[in-house]
Amino acid sequence: MTGEERRQQLLDVARALFAEKGFEAASIEEIAHRAGVSKPVVYEHFGGKEGIYAVVVDREMRALLDSMVSALSAGHPRALLEQAAGALLEYIDTSTDGFRILVRDSPVASTTGTFSSLLNDIASQVEHILGLQFTAKGYDAKLAPLYSQALVGMVALVGQWWLEARKPKKDEVAAHLVNIAWNGLSHLEHKPKLGSWR
Repeated sequence: MTGEERRQQLLDVARALFAEKGFEAASIEEIAHRAGVSKPVVYEHFGGKEGIYAVVVDREMRALLDSMVSALSAGHPRALLEQAAGALLEYIDTSTDGFRILVRDSPVASTTGTFSSLLNDIASQVEHILGLQFTAKGYDAKLAPLYSQALVGMVALVGQWWLEARKPKKDEVAAHLVNIAWNGLSHLEHKPKLGSWR
């Protein structure tokens, strides 16, 4: 096995172990054992558990962010919502271990950690798109950050729930997310006030 092949093998083993047990419960000994190597081989490649975990998390963050950003590339605002919800659910479906790693130690409701920083990156992309749409439709563009956090948080929290539930099907979940987001956004009041429904 080449050095790069060994490194990839160790990353694959560590990724599965971190998804299964979390960072704290995983050990270098178990990574080495599952990979069929000695502990010094793991240390040689990554310097320790923190090093291999950092590489695994960085790769997962990049994969999810890339899929989300590419989904927000163009089109009607409703299509953007559909693409973003679909991209997150597709990532959860195809990279279940990666999503477990991202949310296990940094849940959606957390204000610190890898997943919350990733959500902030995604919200920044959404904020830019919403700002343009708000300006075009006569809404206060300064509120785009609030709405982008609300939308991204809603999709991420549902995604975390769907990670375990897996029902209804992915496309149906995305359709319901878009339904609540779009129908809510399409009837925004320009200056909402509490109690204005009375």
